[in-house]
Amino acid sequence: MKTLDFALETKAVGDEGAFEGYASTFGNVDQGGDIVEPGAFIEGIVKAKDEGRSIPMLWQHDQREPVGVWKDIAEDSKGLYVRGQLLVDADPLAKRAHALLKAKALGGMSIGYRIPAGGMVEDEKRRGVFRLKKLDLREISLVTMPMNIQARVTSVKSILDAGRLPTVREFEEHLRDAGFSKSLAAAIAGKAAPHLRGEPEAEADEASAFMRALLNP
Repeated sequence: MKTLDFALETKAVGDEGAFEGYASTFGNVDQGGDIVEPGAFIEGIVKAKDEGRSIPMLWQHDQREPVGVWKDIAEDSKGLYVRGQLLVDADPLAKRAHALLKAKALGGMSIGYRIPAGGMVEDEKRRGVFRLKKLDLREISLVTMPMNIQARVTSVKSILDAGRLPTVREFEEHLRDAGFSKSLAAAIAGKAAPHLRGEPEAEADEASAFMRALLNP
């Protein structure tokens, strides 16, 4: 079974342990070079319902540590929407996970899945990048630090290694995908804007040094 991690996009966290958000979003590249395509989850979700099989909510992919139940799992235009209930009254770990969620101390959600025959194809334009067209979803975990944060940082590094600079918008989007808040990403990108635009007073080499320092703390 493989795993694919995503930055936490929690829409709401209730006092009784209920929460909702996205366990997966389309278009993100993880560290293994995988991209989930729209439609990848639909067949697997229907199959699980037909088989009467629930998708576990796990802590850090540990099958010995279920921390709640998923009340709703559905694919929409953005990704895999989930609505869950942490069992805060029955499990001390679930109670701790709830507190961490409310404090935004958890970094992401991660899906565990299997790839059925024909469910993965290599991207025609990017060698080593695979498009996941069909997934058999097996579990969804709350995780401390999602891997695909680093994947988006790696994509910025690749732009620099290719000898060019990202646009201001590209850089801001990469920062947001890497876990920075909207306001902080905009502030950092704004600070780098003169370098990224190649303005006379800003040296391109300084921009590269700035971004490499930022991406390699």
